[in-house]
Amino acid sequence: MTPTSSPLQPTVAVAGGGLAGLAAACALADAGFRVTLFEKRPFLGGRASSYEHPGTGEVVDNCQHVLLGCCTNLIEFYRRTGVEDKIRWYDTLTFLEPGGRASSIGPSFLPAPLHTAPAFLRAACLGWRDKLSIAWAMMILVANSLDAGSEEDFLAWLRRHHQTEPAIERFWKTILVSALNEDLDRIAVPYAAQVIRESFLKSPAAGRMGVPTVPLTDLYNAAGEYIRARGGVLQFRRPIEGFAADPAGVQLRVAGQVEMFDYLVVALPFDALDRVLPDAAESAPIREQLAHFESSPITGIHLWFDRQISDFDHAVLLDRTIQWMFHKSRLQPMRTNDATAAGSYIELVVSSSKTLIEKSKAEIVELALGEVREFFPAARRANLLKSTVIKEVNATYSPRPGIDMYRPSAVTAWLRVFLAGDWIATKWPATMEGAVRSGYLAAEALAHAAGRKDVRFLSPDLPPAGLMRLFP
Repeated sequence: MTPTSSPLQPTVAVAGGGLAGLAAACALADAGFRVTLFEKRPFLGGRASSYEHPGTGEVVDNCQHVLLGCCTNLIEFYRRTGVEDKIRWYDTLTFLEPGGRASSIGPSFLPAPLHTAPAFLRAACLGWRDKLSIAWAMMILVANSLDAGSEEDFLAWLRRHHQTEPAIERFWKTILVSALNEDLDRIAVPYAAQVIRESFLKSPAAGRMGVPTVPLTDLYNAAGEYIRARGGVLQFRRPIEGFAADPAGVQLRVAGQVEMFDYLVVALPFDALDRVLPDAAESAPIREQLAHFESSPITGIHLWFDRQISDFDHAVLLDRTIQWMFHKSRLQPMRTNDATAAGSYIELVVSSSKTLIEKSKAEIVELALGEVREFFPAARRANLLKSTVIKEVNATYSPRPGIDMYRPSAVTAWLRVFLAGDWIATKWPATMEGAVRSGYLAAEALAHAAGRKDVRFLSPDLPPAGLMRLFP
């Protein structure tokens, strides 16, 4: 049924129930718009979702997602939807070497950007030459604005600034491949600089890491209830098939039917947008921009053991294929009632997992099991009860040099149609924060088009602390 519009409560269709679409829908519903959200799956969350895996009988996240203290809009979104208390915060990161030696990096009493310096200097995983080269590069990243149009990749930048190979492999690669889901030689320098400045240097609060204590879809079901409570409608298993827009409204094609709305927010991944664009001249610029995007994969490996294999909630893993371990049976209290409560359920993450895409599940599990036993000696005595592998082949767009010039804004050639998604021009990379920002940007643009010029949804960035206040 097509929603009935009124001048006081315009109707809005939101295509896509991922974070971008949910952020736009929640903001617009809160501002008095009548929202209908269309999602092709039977659940919310998009690429940040969870479901009951048929092969294991377990609820699994499609991939582990974390946030940082600098993710001001994501934190505001969680606060808005009432799930802020479902995030557990950590001040310290643990870096593990094969064999199990740990180095912990966390804040101290020193002012930013020096707050992690004492822990960094104590870290056993890096030598003094490595630490000096990293400190030198960070000074450059703090003091200089970097050209967003540069064609230089970050690996070339690191080598030009005399970074040692251990510094590249054990610090820069470890942090940035996980944060940006791409290899260093395919990461634009400004993206890398933003991650380092926002998370490591800006303030102690900015670098705190938050991990959900519930399956991901539990977080976003709350957003669905938030929309419903404000008169909105959720339509599952109903992807939009296309649209036609004119100055009076938007015709949406859904399941062979036409529905009318005053406005439309298209919150789809870049690789899904082309199929819903009209065959019209207005689509040509967007299609030209989309042609420049490439995707990068993430692989999540889920392993269940019959006993505890580690006391760590999470850890960064060095020098191997696996980059992160998240101890889900410790992180998620709801799992303590499982039949396997005495054991360990861990999720392993491989970002930019191009080398794993063609491998079978059995090959990936065998590789992961071998590496886990290197890092966690207790795993050598544990029996693997079950496992699964989830490949997100088109997880994020590739943040390669020059891509920023092709990221579109939320505003389109159609006056009543707006774009959202972590790939649009948000000034952030493809992260949950970027997705929420895109939703809020689209919602603001829509509200302004509807005459609500006073509406603002976007939260300000976290302010710099300590000595970082001296730098632009």
